Amino acid sequence: MAEQKTKPTTQTPQTFLDTIADENVCNDCYKLINIMEEASGEPATMWGTAIIGFGKYNYKYASGHEGYSCLAGFSPRKNNIITLYIMGGTESNDLLAKFGKYKAGKGCIYIKKLQDIDNDILKKLIERSCNLLKEKYPA
Repeated sequence: MAEQKTKPTTQTPQTFLDTIADENVCNDCYKLINIMEEASGEPATMWGTAIIGFGKYNYKYASGHEGYSCLAGFSPRKNNIITLYIMGGTESNDLLAKFGKYKAGKGCIYIKKLQDIDNDILKKLIERSCNLLKEKYPA
C-alpha cells in the first residue's frame, strides 16, 4: 500500500500562516484556528503543507483501504478561498440552511471570508462532524 501523503508534520500553523500574503485571509485563518480548537477540543496541527487540522481518526473502508485523517480542518487556497474540511452530509442540511454564503463539495465547504457565515453555526457543524467521524470510526 502506498504511503499516505497528507499526514501531520512538525511545521506549526503559525509558520504556515505567516506565508499568506492577504492580511484578511490570514486574520480569518487565525480566527478559524480558535473556532476549530474550541469546537473540536483538539489543538491545531499542520497536515501536509497546507492543511491545518484538528484531531485525528483512523478509517477503514469495505474495500480494505485504510488510513487516517484530521477530524476537521481548513486550508486557505487560491483566489482567497478558504476550504473547510468538515463532514456531515445530509445530516447537516438543517445547519447549512442557516450557515450563510458558501459553496459545498463532497466533504468540503468553501467560503470567501468568516464575515459571510454564521460562526455559531460553524461551531455546530464542526462539533457534529467530529462526533459523526468518532461514531463511524471509533478508536
